[in-house]
Amino acid sequence: MSAIGFTEERWVKPDPMSNPQSVERQFRARRFRHMRAMIDACLREKETVEILDLGGTEDYWRIAEDYLAQNAGRIHITMVNNEPGVPPSSAAFSAAAGDACDPELFAGRRFDIVHSNSVIEHVGDEARMAAFADNVRRLSDRFFVQTPNYWFPLEPHFRFVGFQWLPLGMRIALMQRFNLGFFPRARSYEEAHANVAEIRLLDRRMMRCLFPEAAIVDEKIFGLTKSLMAIRGKGRD
Repeated sequence: MSAIGFTEERWVKPDPMSNPQSVERQFRARRFRHMRAMIDACLREKETVEILDLGGTEDYWRIAEDYLAQNAGRIHITMVNNEPGVPPSSAAFSAAAGDACDPELFAGRRFDIVHSNSVIEHVGDEARMAAFADNVRRLSDRFFVQTPNYWFPLEPHFRFVGFQWLPLGMRIALMQRFNLGFFPRARSYEEAHANVAEIRLLDRRMMRCLFPEAAIVDEKIFGLTKSLMAIRGKGRD
């Protein structure tokens, strides 16, 4: 049972990106072909490309380290998160604190591409999701937004089959009893409720409503849609 975090002793937050052979890293690397196509299209039009990564980290971009090295000096990525993180180690990155749902975020500025991987399901209720989507469109004509699929059986944050379909009370109770996925066992009801309530998985209908001008692309495994990608811009496969 420890594979999904049921072990209560010496819990360590999983880091799938630290293992080049991990399923998560392989999926992310495969997804990057869509971003690479968009970036390549931009590089054919201009000397440098400005990418805004909403909720991104420098560690995430390890999937593209060879590509970024090949285009050193031509690609710059601005990462926005709610709280300041570790300062970037590469000149290709800069970090800013900000709310990805704030309508004043980077007011008056545009980017060549907006990127977001597994973030929109964390921003809050449907109104905040809509504000997030509005910002994506406002900040660029090209974008890539990925999110786990609500109807995929394995919930990716808690690593528990069908977790998202359980009643709220049952999810909270499980959170209070076990380490689940990326979350240690909650020390209180309030902490368990906050962990569960933080994540709202989206389905295809919601993604189409939020990004009506984008192509909604399925990421599949064993014939099932694991995640959904809203993609808009030149260079899409």
